[in-house]
Amino acid sequence: MPYDTLRYEVAGNGVATISLDQPDTRNALSGEMLTELISALVAARDDRDVRCVVLTSTHEKVFSSGGNLGGFAAEIPLVHKHFETEGFPWVFRLLGELGKPSICAVNGHVLAGALGLALACDLIIAKEGARFGTPEINVGLFPFMIMALIYRNVPRKKATELMLLGEQISAQEAERLGIVNRVVPAEEFDQAVAEWAERLASASPALMRLGKDAIFRQQDMAFADAVDFLRSQLTIAFSTEDIQEGVRAFFEKRKPEWTGR
Repeated sequence: MPYDTLRYEVAGNGVATISLDQPDTRNALSGEMLTELISALVAARDDRDVRCVVLTSTHEKVFSSGGNLGGFAAEIPLVHKHFETEGFPWVFRLLGELGKPSICAVNGHVLAGALGLALACDLIIAKEGARFGTPEINVGLFPFMIMALIYRNVPRKKATELMLLGEQISAQEAERLGIVNRVVPAEEFDQAVAEWAERLASASPALMRLGKDAIFRQQDMAFADAVDFLRSQLTIAFSTEDIQEGVRAFFEKRKPEWTGR
């Protein structure tokens, strides 16, 4: 389906690319954009040919500036503002329950609510020069919608510093803190994203889905509950054709042929 605020493309290798495409607003996460992002993620989730999702931006310098400040200040009923923000938790949960790996290809600055969008992805590759931050406090706001994701990905004291001071950090600092997996020069960025996406897309779709679901579900479990749950997932994995094929291919020194079953 056509989109007004983003681009959605699926390559022959199974990589779906979702590009935020409202450069005039620096890809502000409006209700319309979040609605279309949800639609694109559902399309990727339900398409058996899609094996990996890359989330990026068409803007040369900005991935996204975060939430739509104009919408926050609009003179509309409070309940409508409440409804406008419901897209954030939907997107975060969709990425967690996608059943397919996701990469946030950060080709520019990641600010405010956009940091939550990036952190909801499985992996983050950043271009040198990109900056990360939660500057909401500087305009009388606070990053409520993404706080849970920040505290699950950033050391507590640094997370608190980012939110209370509203300062930005470099891509290199984000990598040091574990927010970003990899920082690459501009001339190597597209190739680095393509290489990781292709590797992820080439894995068993059945085992990738089991693994992705397990990562999302066990993250907030008590340790004993998590171990029991993960043991059950391993047993389910033993029942798949792909795990048998993977082991056979290893011993036969050949590339496995996945069936997704």
